[in-house]
Amino acid sequence: MAQPGTRSSVLGLVLLLVLLVAGGRALWLWLDRPIERVSIRGDLEYVSADYLREKLAPMVRDLRWLSVDLDELREQARGIDWLSEVSVSRRWPNALTFRLFEQQPVARWNDDLLLNTRGKPFRRGEVTVSGDLPDLAGPEGSGPEVLALLDRLRPRLAELGLEVTQLRLEDRGAWRFQVNDSVWVMLGRNQREPRLARFMAAWKRELGSRASRIRYIDLRYPNGVAVAWHGETEAQIFDS
Repeated sequence: MAQPGTRSSVLGLVLLLVLLVAGGRALWLWLDRPIERVSIRGDLEYVSADYLREKLAPMVRDLRWLSVDLDELREQARGIDWLSEVSVSRRWPNALTFRLFEQQPVARWNDDLLLNTRGKPFRRGEVTVSGDLPDLAGPEGSGPEVLALLDRLRPRLAELGLEVTQLRLEDRGAWRFQVNDSVWVMLGRNQREPRLARFMAAWKRELGSRASRIRYIDLRYPNGVAVAWHGETEAQIFDS
């Protein structure tokens, strides 16, 4: 049989635990207040802070400061157009801070999208972007491959004073590109390097001086290039 002193000690410990739990719950409820302020940080070049606040507002509505799941909120915010990465943190006593990282567009993609530095498409929304971006296209998931070929073509064609303004990967794997917003070059599926070398040699030798007359250049010939001229129906074959 427990002694009176022992019973008093146990009862006191239970009361202390009850008070601690009640106090902890009261403290939690006091801290877990509604979110009243949202601040945005980050270097924004393309989208405005007002646009982002408008998109973030529905995500934080009715959330509470201490119980909000920051990881889940971060994933939701990453779905906003033009955001490549997001971090979220709490700020005392009732605010959240979003650090936002914009997408960096390097090309237009399939007419109505943009491509970032990793070759991943994203929606442009209503944001105005530079008209100098190259126009790329390809099947779903081919963004990195198309961007990689663009990066290889650019420095080589720059030696000829040419800029790649469009690059296309067709569904069956054939490539074609446009230079200086005028001449199309049919590169085909295979032997890209020797074909490109053949194009560069022909351009230096005689085609460059006649560029304004050229509709397209077809490199899919074993030992030369075919040139289609404006105003003429038949292509002319140039031996390599």
